[in-house]
Amino acid sequence: MRSLSITAALVCLALLNSAFAEEKLSMSDADKAMYAELLDNNPAEMEVSEGEQLFGALIGTAGYAKMLGVKEKDLPKYIAGFPRYVEPAKKVVTLAQTIQMAAAASEKPVPKLESKEMVKMSAYVKSIANGQKTNIDVKANKHMAEMMKLGQEVFEERRGGRGLSCNNCHSMDIVGQRLRMQPLPDLGAKETAAAGTWPAYRMTQSQMVTLDKRMQQCMKNALLAEIPLGSKEIVALEVYVTNKTKGNAISVPSVKR
Repeated sequence: MRSLSITAALVCLALLNSAFAEEKLSMSDADKAMYAELLDNNPAEMEVSEGEQLFGALIGTAGYAKMLGVKEKDLPKYIAGFPRYVEPAKKVVTLAQTIQMAAAASEKPVPKLESKEMVKMSAYVKSIANGQKTNIDVKANKHMAEMMKLGQEVFEERRGGRGLSCNNCHSMDIVGQRLRMQPLPDLGAKETAAAGTWPAYRMTQSQMVTLDKRMQQCMKNALLAEIPLGSKEIVALEVYVTNKTKGNAISVPSVKR
């Protein structure tokens, strides 16, 4: 166990640049200018609008609220509490999974979690809660408590040949150091507000990406097997990460590097 820990630590040190590297290394002047421009003219705004049209044609907010068992006017606050336990599913689910549920309940084609249409609809549904504070409640019931526990286990579990975990790059003693010239963020910080700012437009990929897909990309970069979208483990991981940003405002779509 000690050998594994030392190996993982050495790998992390090899991957990370010095925490004292100059700030200019994190983003070039050209990238900074592009970032500033995207903040004012976010390309993902158009995709969110497309998501609204797709969602309206597939379900609509009235049908969606009915499936969830809430009043349509209460959707913003309710949406801000995801992932959460949903009675029709008998389990804790993400917003994307509730879109699938609503489509199935309406006997409409069920979009796949990885589809472009789902990304756009998920962003639109999340944007309904813009301005609301993330209000996930991991103590609301045994289902949420169990998923919170599992999420922490997944976050801290060392996997792959390098023996890395999510925690290796996002623990408080690592935050601020650099990986690929980019400062590693505190997922719970107000400035980051991880759960409240995804789906987001990624500059490096020129496309909108959901939080669970971003998690998969992290796993791929760390040479870890990607946890499947919609699996209990990936939902639990989203519960854990979302709880870190509880109380921070939701703003979708945001811009990320």
